Amino acid sequence: MRVLLNGRRGRVGSALGPGLEAAGHELVDSLADADAMVDFTRPDAVTANVQAAVDAGVPSVVGTTGWDTEAFRDAPVVVFYAPNFALGAVLMMRFAAEAAKHLDAAEIIELHHEAKVDAPSGTAKLTAQLLGGDVPIHSVRLPGLVAHQEVLLGAAGQVLTIRHDATSREAYTPGVLLALEKLPSLPPGLTVGLDALL
Repeated sequence: MRVLLNGRRGRVGSALGPGLEAAGHELVDSLADADAMVDFTRPDAVTANVQAAVDAGVPSVVGTTGWDTEAFRDAPVVVFYAPNFALGAVLMMRFAAEAAKHLDAAEIIELHHEAKVDAPSGTAKLTAQLLGGDVPIHSVRLPGLVAHQEVLLGAAGQVLTIRHDATSREAYTPGVLLALEKLPSLPPGLTVGLDALL
């Protein structure tokens, strides 16, 4: 597949590009040459990038967080958005949602590198939604971190901690490859969450 990778020189894009090429995808420089667009940029750039892809009739895979996805709910082409492409993070959210059915309360601690623009993270927001919505989120931004999240669930006499750590950005490549593989089978409009593809 020919892929326009927006954010190719960024933190995620610089790790993702080689992984896409190793899997047989060709990186191109314009929407006119692309079969799909992948976006890992910034909240202030992603909306225009996705709109350009929609206007060009090119399906999108978006990992940028902190933007309003609802404008693309009824897009005429596929817009796939996931706040986290690490398969382990998706499983962490799934396990936490199951555990929340059996324990009394939960809180989320998400930790990211100091340059992450949005807080709380998209992963933390989605996790809170999966747990029922009214879950406190604590955000940490420090040098030395990549992407980490803990969900703490408690009941009388016990605490369950479910944690995922992305120690390098290569963790996102398998999820992006899965999304690209599934693009042709998705309906037009917005699809949210890698969990929908597992």
